[in-house]
Amino acid sequence: MYRKILVPMALDHDLSPNTLAVAKALGEDGCEIIALHVHEDVEGSARAFLDEGAIEASMERAKATMAEKVSGMANVTPVFVGGHTARTIIDFANSNNVDCIVIGSHKPGLSGYFLGSTASRVVRHATSAVHVYRTAD
Repeated sequence: MYRKILVPMALDHDLSPNTLAVAKALGEDGCEIIALHVHEDVEGSARAFLDEGAIEASMERAKATMAEKVSGMANVTPVFVGGHTARTIIDFANSNNVDCIVIGSHKPGLSGYFLGSTASRVVRHATSAVHVYRTAD
């Protein structure tokens, strides 16, 4: 069905195996799956209170977690980038000719209805097809 699928992954949630399975089911034979983690940049004055080594260590831990989550999966390429999560996912999909985005979502809290979650922003602004994997809770 799809030739190139982007799977944004929040490494602190347990949705990754499910969203990767959905991507594999939606992809045609030999489909390229890109597992994308967006590491949020530390903003403005908050950066002054963080040790640069701590930021680097956090990024290295995230890269290792990402590699572990996709280890042994055929046709899955892990990609690690920095930026604003929703905007970076959309821009990455557009600049890499992605046919489909498979994104996980949990039941939003009240603030999610007013501010919007990453998944809802991607759904609203992506130019490709978007499949949302929703948890039961």
